[in-house]
Amino acid sequence: MSTKDEVRDFLVSRRANITPEQAGLPDIGERRVPGLRREEVALLANISLDYYTRLERGNIRGASESVLTAIARALHLNDVEREYLFDLARTAPKAAVRHREPAGQTVRASVQRVLDHMTVPAIVHNASQDLIAANLMGRALYSPIYDSGGTPNIARFIFLDSRAKDFYVDWPAARRTTAAIIRLEAGRDPLNEDLTALIGELSTRSPQFRTDWAGHDVHQHRTGTKSFRHPEVGVVEVAFDVFAMPDESGLQIVTYSVPPGTESADKFALLEAWAATREAEPVRLRSRSTATEEQT
Repeated sequence: MSTKDEVRDFLVSRRANITPEQAGLPDIGERRVPGLRREEVALLANISLDYYTRLERGNIRGASESVLTAIARALHLNDVEREYLFDLARTAPKAAVRHREPAGQTVRASVQRVLDHMTVPAIVHNASQDLIAANLMGRALYSPIYDSGGTPNIARFIFLDSRAKDFYVDWPAARRTTAAIIRLEAGRDPLNEDLTALIGELSTRSPQFRTDWAGHDVHQHRTGTKSFRHPEVGVVEVAFDVFAMPDESGLQIVTYSVPPGTESADKFALLEAWAATREAEPVRLRSRSTATEEQT
């Protein structure tokens, strides 16, 4: 989808969500579409109808910060939606040149050491939702995704793997949130070829993604709670926190923790023991294989 199309669809969907009453306007006359009319948004933003119409049609190139702020205020955009609108305006003039993420993207050795010294599950993912790195507990928590084959990818697992409905206790919420995160990332970097390819793949293969994508929601993952139904330890409720990596474009560290003395803390202890056993298994198999070769 082009930036123009995305600007149009986003602004149309946002004004459809605001009633005249919410905007402090009288509801006069029959409305052919839900929400505000274009002229009402222009009035609230104190800009001409012609200018707003051109902006809504995707011609956002050169829009000033004050105009974008006025439109965000008129449409009652939250902080994340407002940031997304500014990202669309910022990226519209970009030339069609993109530095692609290198194949086999990894984190620095120092970052991996930090992950390995954490006592809670931790993962690193990029804008395309690929799992770039993790510590032992992180790989254990996300074992269904890591066992999917190929490059582990959170979005592909959620929308294309039948196990996701069991793994995520609130699968519909996980779907909607993931689609909204991807849309926010696409607004920040619309020329990201890997992310564009992911959106195209999911749109083609997943009816659920097409439905969630059509909502035009945007979301920034920072902190919160979620529940997993892990195949080895059962349901575990976790708090997650997201940390951006400023020197690594698009990479984020996500940690998962549980309050001490809770049932989820007990599940984490079981998960840690299972992870250690699982990690040691290949070593034992290699040792047996070496011993057999030596005997022969």
